[in-house]
Amino acid sequence: MNKKANAVQLDEVTIRFSGDSGDGMQLTGTLFSNASALFGNDLSTFPDYPAEIRAPQGTVGGVSGFQVKFGHKEVNTPGDYCNILVAMNPAALKANVQWVKNGGTIIFDSNSFEPKNIARAGFKTEDPIKELGIEDFNIIPAPISNLTKEAVVGLGMDNKSILRCKNMFALGIVCYVFNRPLSFTEEYLENKFKKKPDVITANKLVLNAGYNYAETLEALTPTYEVAPAEIKKGKYRNMSGNQATAWGLLAASEKANLPMFIGSYPITPATEVLQELAKRKDLGVKSFQAEDEIAGICTSIGAAFAGNFAVTSTSGPGLALKSEALGLAVMTELPLVIVNVQRGGPSTGLPTKTEQSDLNQALYGRNGESPIPVIAASTPSDCFDYAFAAGKIAVEHMTPIILLTDGFLANGSEPWRIPSMSDYPEIKAPIVKEGTKDWMPYARDEEKMARTWAFPGTPGLEHRIGGLEKDKLKGSVSHDPINHEEMTAIRDEKVKRIANHIPDLEVVGPKEADLLVVGWGGTKGHLHTAVNELLEDGKSVALAHFNYINPLQKNVAEVFARYKKIVVCEINLGQFANYLRMNLQQFQYLQYNKVQGLPFTVIELKDHFNKLLEE
Repeated sequence: MNKKANAVQLDEVTIRFSGDSGDGMQLTGTLFSNASALFGNDLSTFPDYPAEIRAPQGTVGGVSGFQVKFGHKEVNTPGDYCNILVAMNPAALKANVQWVKNGGTIIFDSNSFEPKNIARAGFKTEDPIKELGIEDFNIIPAPISNLTKEAVVGLGMDNKSILRCKNMFALGIVCYVFNRPLSFTEEYLENKFKKKPDVITANKLVLNAGYNYAETLEALTPTYEVAPAEIKKGKYRNMSGNQATAWGLLAASEKANLPMFIGSYPITPATEVLQELAKRKDLGVKSFQAEDEIAGICTSIGAAFAGNFAVTSTSGPGLALKSEALGLAVMTELPLVIVNVQRGGPSTGLPTKTEQSDLNQALYGRNGESPIPVIAASTPSDCFDYAFAAGKIAVEHMTPIILLTDGFLANGSEPWRIPSMSDYPEIKAPIVKEGTKDWMPYARDEEKMARTWAFPGTPGLEHRIGGLEKDKLKGSVSHDPINHEEMTAIRDEKVKRIANHIPDLEVVGPKEADLLVVGWGGTKGHLHTAVNELLEDGKSVALAHFNYINPLQKNVAEVFARYKKIVVCEINLGQFANYLRMNLQQFQYLQYNKVQGLPFTVIELKDHFNKLLEE
């Protein structure tokens, strides 16, 4: 598997693997992505899960996909359209053909294109290629199922177990086309199935059979190579957004020198945050899988009261259930990080699809005047940094804080440079020590207006806590109207003062331009790519992307004033645009919105921005 002399050099490539939920497409895409990352490519991935857990086999509703874009330059999106589609059945072809570039390559398992499977996928004729009008594409029918069976003849495996290996055949084909070594996948198989040597043997045989098949197939020549990217030196690993979030919280716990507790209830697509932290008992993490969302957050509030670095994780419907307890965290002024991995709504909505429609809920979804700081991560890897930032704000300002990610970030992955913990600041918890004289539970420091943190059981620091309004110093229950108004103003001002401790808003592109593109959260990669490509075309455009939402950075008005037009782009109907209208009324905001359970495409963004520039 040496470098091929006739290989065509490419800057970047996008591949989409697609099949039934049981065809192993997520694993196939992940293994190819990891092999590309080890090779040195920059990359971005987009796993696309079916909304139904057990949709009927062979139907469009049950199709699972995994898209990866890799290159030797900076890659910020998983690609709009793919160069190569691997389709394991007719339903996968029908569901994904719209995402293949004109003239692209489609590799499919010809053994699965039987009349009953073609009909089950919803085709009206027995010729899907002609019906879809893709005869001019590079169509490669490969007998993947039959060749998989031939590869393991003599191993005594049943037919069902054999066909579970066919994703390795498809992986072998793609590894040959892009000159990827098989050693990484073989090592993965050995570690994953070390107690099942027969499974290791079968999958290795099928993997190599796919590679060898591609080598003899003239339709796949020439092969391609994407050179390693020039990236900052260091140790990297491929990291998903949920993993990065969990690790960022661990780092914050370490820097705060506080034991970590997470109380959560499993919910798509946030469950992996709980799972990842539950693995870290070696780092002192206490994890509790609660019976429901309310119990999850309430146990975390209790853990914060007891002196822990406390976290709870959820998605949109779960955040709604946590709202009353969030008010309790605001009233008690205890540090708590609430991770909300947004998904399509309302109600159960689109559990496996991405959306940015929980912003209003994060900002306002509580009774009474109940301000909570809100920040948002923008790439899978920077989920680490913003999880850390959320922990720092929560502890040092003695407040609950909501960290917004989304399904696109949570399930997507990219290379992450493993940092040194010395690169991250200390987190200074305002813990009051035994022996402190004249201590008052709700007395505050002048700079942050944060109260101090007294752990229960500390002699001389006994105090009351709960959901009823507090006396502004003693913390005892108070029904005094003046005290209530003063405490309401104090809690609001405390959140506003966080703006003094966060970095200024930065702009990609010129300091003055005809159009300023504004985004927040997980849309950054697509917006950044679209704006950069327009800048290369000589267009007068810039990008301001927000991670700090409540409070906004102090220089936002100064930045906005330098641009003729402002367009706010969101995966919702305009929640951030309306928030900006409320807080910065002196500017006019255009909107570009999409609510399809899918991220933006760079093409659609560029088309819209060009129209705005031409008007």
